Amino acid sequence: MNKHEFQIRYRLHQLSGAIASAPTSYLGRQAAVLIPIIEIDQQLQIVLTQRAMHLRHHPGQISFPGGKVEPTDLNAIDTALREAHEEIGLSAENVEVLGLFPPHKTFTGFEITPVVAFVKQPFELIIDPGEVADCFTVPLSFFIDRNNRHEVFHYRHGKRYHVHFMPFEDRFIWGVTAAIIDLLCRHVTQD
Repeated sequence: MNKHEFQIRYRLHQLSGAIASAPTSYLGRQAAVLIPIIEIDQQLQIVLTQRAMHLRHHPGQISFPGGKVEPTDLNAIDTALREAHEEIGLSAENVEVLGLFPPHKTFTGFEITPVVAFVKQPFELIIDPGEVADCFTVPLSFFIDRNNRHEVFHYRHGKRYHVHFMPFEDRFIWGVTAAIIDLLCRHVTQD
């Protein structure tokens, strides 16, 4: 799938589902993540980060650039773009926002709004070691292949929840990041 086809599918397909979420009674701090998609050698890639090990929330986990909404942020898009710039040096001017997915509540106390976007041009990666241990890309085609997207069930307080996971090379992508990737893939492929 090339950039043009992705844009058409993203914009024309109805959202076929949502991310299985924590109960609505969970109060979540507002947060946003950027789903940066970049074309490298005529292949779409998703930019991901590995969180620093010293962080209080989700240390060492694979994630999208993003974080908590700050009082100065105008909206979820503003939050996601600000965080991407702070974490990996991706400037807002180098991003074309396509849209947002519905917010997702987590058991760890966040309500995360995913912001889908294209990176216009290659950029110099500037990692903030206070937040990010590594930044890498994964071909979108890897995630679109349904055989690479997995889920198991987890029971919490007697209720059953989906937990998504996606092993990639020596990395293990799971939780809300994997759930967002799964939603993105289902949306653009309608599977």
